[in-house]
Amino acid sequence: MAGHAASLTVEASKAPLGIARVAVAIDRVLGGAVEAATAALVAIEVIVLGVGVVARYCFHAPLVWSDELASILFLWLSMLGAVVALRRGEHMRMTGLVSRVPPRLRALLEVFALTASIGFLLLILPHALEYAQEESFIVTPALEISNAWRAAALPTGMALMLAAGGLRLMRSGTFWPVVLAIVLTALLMLAFWLAGPVLKPLGKLNLLVFFVGVVATNVFAGVPIAFSFALATFGYLSLTTSTPMLVMVGRLDEGMSHLILLAVPLFIFLGALIEMTGMARAMIQFLASLLGHVRGGLSYVLIGAMYLVSGISGSKIADMAAIAPVLFPEMKKRGAKPGDLLALLSATGAQTETIPPSIVLITIGSVTGVSIAALFTGGMLPALVLGAALWIVVWWRYRGEDLSQLARPTAPEILKLALVAAPAIALPFVIRAAVVEGVATATEVSTIGIAYSVVAGLLIYRRFDWRRLPHMLVETASLTGAIIFIIGCATAMAWGLTQSGFSQDLAKLMAGVPGGTWGFLGVSIVAFIILGSVLEGIPAIVLFGPLMFPIAKQVGVHEVHYAMVVIFAMGIGLFAPPFGVGYYGAAAISKINPDEGLKFIWGYLLALLLGLLLVAAVPWISIGFLNS
Repeated sequence: MAGHAASLTVEASKAPLGIARVAVAIDRVLGGAVEAATAALVAIEVIVLGVGVVARYCFHAPLVWSDELASILFLWLSMLGAVVALRRGEHMRMTGLVSRVPPRLRALLEVFALTASIGFLLLILPHALEYAQEESFIVTPALEISNAWRAAALPTGMALMLAAGGLRLMRSGTFWPVVLAIVLTALLMLAFWLAGPVLKPLGKLNLLVFFVGVVATNVFAGVPIAFSFALATFGYLSLTTSTPMLVMVGRLDEGMSHLILLAVPLFIFLGALIEMTGMARAMIQFLASLLGHVRGGLSYVLIGAMYLVSGISGSKIADMAAIAPVLFPEMKKRGAKPGDLLALLSATGAQTETIPPSIVLITIGSVTGVSIAALFTGGMLPALVLGAALWIVVWWRYRGEDLSQLARPTAPEILKLALVAAPAIALPFVIRAAVVEGVATATEVSTIGIAYSVVAGLLIYRRFDWRRLPHMLVETASLTGAIIFIIGCATAMAWGLTQSGFSQDLAKLMAGVPGGTWGFLGVSIVAFIILGSVLEGIPAIVLFGPLMFPIAKQVGVHEVHYAMVVIFAMGIGLFAPPFGVGYYGAAAISKINPDEGLKFIWGYLLALLLGLLLVAAVPWISIGFLNS
């Protein structure tokens, strides 16, 4: 799940009157301060939750204030992380269409993506300030402080995003695209405002205007997904209803404040740790010693390594970044085509979406109320089924590979690598056991993994680069901000859809799909493949999860089984070209031209689809171990 940096990084000397030079200087100071704050917040969250686990489990003296403090700091981390993501151009967006238009139009769309985001921030900021003021009358139960300390994160983050966006415009050095984008944004907003009296009588047709038309136009124009949702929701509520915009800010707050979502930054940071400490490399070397001497062996290793690493990091981008640089050079030496490597890396990204502690699993638990422990248990076997489908394709493609010159590792060499890899391989099982056995919650268990990785890096692998920690913390904050801000905006949008009566209409429509349970699952697979390719997994599940899961239960589909089906469907869409941004993320990490993978990926996607149909048809694969 990776954001695409907008191409606005331009030399300061190109701007008239030195405006860009001044903007770069201000941005360096302001951006540095915000990044330092976000890095500190990530570190503090790890400490607070870790201390809470130790106090409760080891000393049987739970800290009543730890979760409350963690929740307050998390909203600040999310908002300031969103500032870092906007400053760096790392908010998630779809660039499939933007990258294919002529250069001049592309330059305009890149700037428009920024001016549209700034437009929303200008509209919502006064209401965010009012919301923080209203929250000042509420006192938190444990810390007994004004809730304004937490709510102030919303207007502060929005104001800093405005500053970061304005500075990006100033330092772009492109005068006319900036002017045209500002004028276009202003004209569109004015047109909608003037059309308000016409739109209001349209009733539910406005759902098509805003939640289909506005969202689709913004997404395909390259506007970040979070701001596309936010603009559509703000327009719908302000122009066609009498809802105060204070309510929209409240829904943003609600979506970003689930404590379970605190697992997102901690697992992202854990993924970076396992790469830095050499744990990922140790696992891969051991798997290579077992399978590297068979035809297509390193491809099997790639599939197995993604399965193991996904159980640690929870982030597909972190998984691919940990594995590709280790395996790809040797695979290329053995004659593997770069396009096939890219295709298989993308396919394994989709295959491992359900392996705990997947961020998508955590998000589903947060927005639908499904047990996180049940999702963690149910996700292991379905991923093996899809992995087996990929193994069949690998076997077929590499059945004629010549390995006559390759030396087979000896038993002592394999044993030595196994001993080295054992602490790393044990980590996914430690994480799962800690959640299932009740040692820690799904949020807290990441701190156990982080502590485990730090100890293993320092004492076992003797590889711990302290100089990389600040960079890792900032990267964690940026990705967290991008993800959580999407969830907040999608929550507000889902609330708007629910208030309009759309959820009831959707429930009636889906409940009436021919074929009962199987018809419902079939339609869901098609719908979530499309949603996954356009919106990515997290915004799609936040938007439609609360609507679809109750319907699934109504037609007799177990909620964990349904979760596995929709996650895999979204994963296939996410990593399927031409729209799936996960595919382009894999291309960036592997440094392979996306066009080279198009020839090879369809076989893998067909295997994944067949594996998904098997998982959908046999519920036991997803729920067979829930009572064990």
